[in-house]
Amino acid sequence: LDIFGFESFETNSFEQLCINYCNEALQQQFNRFVFKLEQQEYEREGIEWSFIEFPDNQEVLDLIEKKHTGIICILDEQCRLTKCTDQTFVNKTYETCEDHPRFIGSDREKAHGCFSVHH
Repeated sequence: LDIFGFESFETNSFEQLCINYCNEALQQQFNRFVFKLEQQEYEREGIEWSFIEFPDNQEVLDLIEKKHTGIICILDEQCRLTKCTDQTFVNKTYETCEDHPRFIGSDREKAHGCFSVHH
C-alpha cells in the first residue's frame, strides 16, 4: 500500500481500480483538510509554522474521474453504446488518455486490452 492506499499488483481488475480510486479520493480529502486548509488558516491568522510538503494525487484523480476525459466517464459513455466491447472501451481510453502523464500503455498492451495508471 502506498500513501494513497493504492495497492500495486501485477494485474488489477476493474474492482481493484474502483477500490484504489476510492482510496485516492479519501486521501485527497484528508490532504486537503489536514494540510492545505490548515496551512491556509495559519497564514490568515499569522501563526508561525513550517510549510509541510506532501504529495498531491490530483493528476491521478483527474485521469480516473474527470468529466468527459476520465476513465470512468469513458466507461460510462461506452456502456451506453449498443456495440461496445472491452476492446472499444480500451481503444477509446487510449485515444482520450494516452497523452495524460499518469496513463501508461503500449501498442502491445492496447492489443491485449490493458493499460495502467501510474500513481
